[in-house]
Amino acid sequence: MSKQVDSFAADGAAARPARRVFLMQLSACSALALAAGAAHAAPHVEEDDETAKALGYKHDNTKVDTKKFPQHTAAQKCGNCGFWQGAATDDWAGCAMFGRKQIAHNGWCAAWKKVG
Repeated sequence: MSKQVDSFAADGAAARPARRVFLMQLSACSALALAAGAAHAAPHVEEDDETAKALGYKHDNTKVDTKKFPQHTAAQKCGNCGFWQGAATDDWAGCAMFGRKQIAHNGWCAAWKKVG
């Protein structure tokens, strides 16, 4: 006959070590999931991407062809565009124009829209 381990303390309360182990394992799994998510961040838009070419996208807004895009001004950057999907401090973030790819904070394209 096998001996069953009593998982209750003398006062009837459930033993705590199993809960503690579970919480430590949960924390470790959460940390791994966050690290994996950061490692698999969305790819950056390439300037030679078909959509990027059509919109005149540049990672650096000082490199925009102003003859082709005369509406461009130095103050216009992806980071202050209405389509920017990141925080004001993010170097790269999503954009409604480029699907799941990220754009540079200091970039620019012809779809630039004033916030507000």
